[in-house]
Amino acid sequence: MRKHHAQQLYDYHVWANDKFFARLKELPEDIYIQEIQSVFPSIAETLVHMYMVDTIWLGVMKGNSMAEIQASIASVQEITKDNQLQKMEKLFQDLSAEYQTFLHHESDLDKEISPEHPQFGRLDTQLSELVQHVVNHGTYHRGNLSAMIRQQGYASVANDYVFYLYEGKAEK
Repeated sequence: MRKHHAQQLYDYHVWANDKFFARLKELPEDIYIQEIQSVFPSIAETLVHMYMVDTIWLGVMKGNSMAEIQASIASVQEITKDNQLQKMEKLFQDLSAEYQTFLHHESDLDKEISPEHPQFGRLDTQLSELVQHVVNHGTYHRGNLSAMIRQQGYASVANDYVFYLYEGKAEK
């Protein structure tokens, strides 16, 4: 059975994040926390941001209240304080497993949802569009990570969607 496109896109998101973690483990440890002039002050802070946003959007997709989402933000801030690479990789893996469970058990990934944001108001959208947003957000920041790695004198890692397809990761 063919996966829903949103599930396939999320699988790509996980694959691309895994590529970065594998590459970062190959590089000298200090580049992970080295402060540089970029969108975020370090690779570590970029990963914390990505993890935070992925956590928030999973809560939104699950229909969590704003209070629950704010509690998840506080929790993420606490558990990512030391932001060590291996710990961040494990956090990403655990969150990915939560997403996969949610996406697998959701019967209608195109269903209409209307999350409320305290600043931006109500958004009438589809669940699959929010998955697309999570993937786009990750892609944007993986571009930042590539630039940050190169800025420190190292090659990054190919992680475009087409490479995911070429590796045969997508289920037909």
